[in-house]
Amino acid sequence: MIAREIQLTSQIAGVPGRDHFTVVQTEIDGEVLVRTDHLGLAATYLELMRADCHLPIPAWQPGRRIGVMALGTVLRSDSRDLREGDLVQSMTGWATHSAGPATSYIKLDRDAYPDPSYHLGQGPTAYYGMAEVAKVGRGDVVFVSGAAGGVGSLAGQIARNLGASKVIGSAGSQAKVDYLVQDLGLDAAFDYHQDPVAALKELAPEGITVFFDTVGGPLYEAALEVAAPGARFALCGSLSTQLGAAAQRFPEPDQAVAAAKEVKLLPFSCHHTPDQIAAWHTHFRAWLDQDSFVFPHTVVEAGIDAVPDTFLSLLHGAYRGNVSVRLT
Repeated sequence: MIAREIQLTSQIAGVPGRDHFTVVQTEIDGEVLVRTDHLGLAATYLELMRADCHLPIPAWQPGRRIGVMALGTVLRSDSRDLREGDLVQSMTGWATHSAGPATSYIKLDRDAYPDPSYHLGQGPTAYYGMAEVAKVGRGDVVFVSGAAGGVGSLAGQIARNLGASKVIGSAGSQAKVDYLVQDLGLDAAFDYHQDPVAALKELAPEGITVFFDTVGGPLYEAALEVAAPGARFALCGSLSTQLGAAAQRFPEPDQAVAAAKEVKLLPFSCHHTPDQIAAWHTHFRAWLDQDSFVFPHTVVEAGIDAVPDTFLSLLHGAYRGNVSVRLT
C-alpha cells in the first residue's frame, strides 16, 4: 500500500519553518496495516528536530519519517492479537497509514474516554513531574509556569488533586489567565508579561513550596525569589527560549541562590515507560469519573499536508492545552 508521510528535510538550527518538512509517498507492508486517525503534537518535538538535541533520546534524522505518537484503526491483520477495526496506539508518526509487526501496536479501549484524543495527552510527563519528582502533597503552595500549555494545563490540576493547598499558574494573555481559573480550577493565575515577582508575592505571600517549570527564563528567576526554604523545583522545559541556540534553550539555573535557600533543583525527563503511562491513566480516569479533572485539549482537523503548519502554530502559542490532529 502507498502511504503519505512527513519527513524531516533538514535538522533545525534556528527558527523552524515549513521548508524543514517534506511530504513524500512511501510503500508500506507488514503483519498489521493501520489507518492513522489521530496524531499527537507537542513543543518537545522541536528539540528532537535539532542537530544539537539535548534530550536523552536520539534526534530525528533528515529523510526519515517524523516519529511521534499516533492512534489508528486496524485495516488488516495477520495477527491473532489484533483484529480489523481495533483502535491501536503506536509511535509510527506523521503518516496517513502505517504497517508493521503486531508487537509495535498497543490495543486501546475505544470506550475508555469520551474521545480517542484523550489517549494522546501529555499526562505521563505532568503526572511524573508532579507526583514522583516534586512529590506534591497536602499543604503545598504550587506555581506552574506555562500553565495553559499541554503539560502545564495538566500539571496544575494534578497538584490540586494531590492535595496542594494553593495552585498558581502563569500564561501569556488575560484570556488564558481567566481560562486557568474559571475552567481548570486553579486558585490564581497571572499574565507573565506583568512583573512575575510582584504577582507571585501578592498571590503567594507565604512563599511557594513547589515550582513546576515548563518555561524557564524570568519565570524561573521569579520563582526562585519567592521560594520558601526547602522548595522543590521540578524543571521540565524552557519554552521561553525554545527557538534559540542550545545555551539559550537550556540555560544554567542559578544554583548559588537555590543553594542559599535550600531549594532542590530537580530537572527531569519523562521516558513514557509502561509504568509511567499506566500510573497516569489510572489517576486520570479516576479523576475524570470524580469530576475533579478537565482534559484541556485542542483537536485540529486537517490533512497530512497541513500537520507541519499545525505544529508551527502550536510553537507560537495558537492553541490551549494538549494538541492533536484528526486526519481528514
